[in-house]
Amino acid sequence: MNNSTVYPDPKFLKDFLNEKADLYNHIDFIENDPIQIPHRFSLKQDIEIAGFLTATISWGIRKSIINDAEKILSWMGNSPYDFVLNFKETDMDFFNHNSVHRTFNKEDLNYFIRNLSRLYKENDSLENLFLVKEDEINFYHSLDRFRTEFFKENQIHRSTKHVSSTYKNSSAKRLIMFLRWMVRQDRKGVDFGIWKNIDQKNLSVPLDVHTGNISRKLNLIQRKQNDWKTVEEMDLILRKFDDKDPAKYDFALFGLGIAKEI
Repeated sequence: MNNSTVYPDPKFLKDFLNEKADLYNHIDFIENDPIQIPHRFSLKQDIEIAGFLTATISWGIRKSIINDAEKILSWMGNSPYDFVLNFKETDMDFFNHNSVHRTFNKEDLNYFIRNLSRLYKENDSLENLFLVKEDEINFYHSLDRFRTEFFKENQIHRSTKHVSSTYKNSSAKRLIMFLRWMVRQDRKGVDFGIWKNIDQKNLSVPLDVHTGNISRKLNLIQRKQNDWKTVEEMDLILRKFDDKDPAKYDFALFGLGIAKEI
C-alpha cells in the first residue's frame, strides 16, 4: 500500500481494520509501550495511579516516557497507592530529579500527588470520577467533570495544562488512552478492564498526530485538526464498524503507524 491509498468501500475498510486490530492487540504489545508500567501491579488502585501518571506524561518517545514513569515509581517505593494515601510535602525532598518528563516538572508532580491523595481519601477508585451519565455517548462532559474535581483546590495552577480540557476542544488523547486502559475488556491481556461501571461502547480512539494522519490516509476523517470535533467525527465511523468496542481500532491505527504500512 502507498501513501495515497484510501478505502472508499466501508466493508473492506472495516475488515482491514478488524484484521489489524486483532494483529496488534496482543500481549507482545506491552513490552515496548507505556502500558507496561501499570502492568507491573495487581492492586486496582496501584494500577490506576501508575496508569494515570504514566498516561499524563505520555507524549514524545515511548522509551523516554517509560524511563520517566519509572523515576516516579521508584520515588514512590513502587507502592503508588500506599504512597499517595500517606503523602507528605516533605516526600518531595526525596525526588532527586530536576525534571520529571519534558514540561511536566517537580512542582507538577507534587500537585498531582497531592490531588490524588485527596481524591483517594474520598473515593476507593478513580472510576467514580469518570462515570458517564445516562444521556451521554462519550466522555466529553465526563472528562470536564474529572478535570474540575482534580483541580478543585486551585483552578489556575500551572499543572492544569497537563490535564486536557474537552470544553476547550482538546482531543484529550492522554486521558482517552488512560480510559481505554482501565475500561476495555477483552481476553488479549493488554487493556485491564478493571472499571466495571463504565461501558466500553462510549470509548473513543486516542487521537494524536500519528493516529490522525493514518485515519486521514484511510479516509476515516476529513478534518485537518486533531481536536475533539475530530474525535467525534472518527467515532461516527468506528462505532458503525463495532458499536460495542470502537476503541479496539486504536491498536489498528497505532500499529499501522508504527509498521508504516500505509
